[in-house]
Amino acid sequence: MKRDRDEDGRARNSRPRDALGRPLPLGSVGVERIPEDLDLTPAQSLAWAQDLLDRGLAFNAHEVLEGAWKSCPAGERKLWQGLAQLAVGITHIQRGNTKGALSLLERAAERIGYHDTPAPHGIDATDLVSYAEELIVELRRGADPAPDQLAPRLVGPTSPTSDR
Repeated sequence: MKRDRDEDGRARNSRPRDALGRPLPLGSVGVERIPEDLDLTPAQSLAWAQDLLDRGLAFNAHEVLEGAWKSCPAGERKLWQGLAQLAVGITHIQRGNTKGALSLLERAAERIGYHDTPAPHGIDATDLVSYAEELIVELRRGADPAPDQLAPRLVGPTSPTSDR
């Protein structure tokens, strides 16, 4: 199988994707892709990821948060990794994959909770850990969270990066 490669020879996936991040056949029209070489400030990453979560595009929010994780200082990596895992855990809920969602939400809560309080950039780590733990409880009891329950607030209301 021939892989798509960029000008530096790195593997790229140019297949279109649906709103839940699933690959579509070549030539299909999918949702807009998140660039793989994002270079955003933490505030920009959080704002864009929040907008995507609010629109039900958790997979794309995961891509934005993964970009921040790959470029953040070493002391913040677990936190950003946890945020990306939270978003992909939500993606698994949207796809109906409870087992995958539980696994990722558990890892997300552990990584987000690992960071000292207060977390940097106005990230509301305490509430996000509680959110993930509540989702885990709901999923284990067989609940199917409504779409409006799948858009956690990434930053606290008093944060300068928050417009809420």
